[in-house]
Amino acid sequence: MGFLVTTLIFVVVGIIASLCTRICCNRGPSTNLLHLTLVLTATVCCWMMWAIVYLAQMKPLIVPILSEGE
Repeated sequence: MGFLVTTLIFVVVGIIASLCTRICCNRGPSTNLLHLTLVLTATVCCWMMWAIVYLAQMKPLIVPILSEGE
């Protein structure tokens, strides 16, 4: 449930950032495309980093080894 909700939050933030970029930095078609590409790339990269960290915590590769006294 947490993965889906946070993914939707990233989608909404990406859409809002794209609209803000489109409204605030309207300088021409090629510049708008560049800004849109940069915003979408940054959003996807941030989501991928979050998803990798989130999923890595579900099944860690390194398991702690306890000694007999503990």
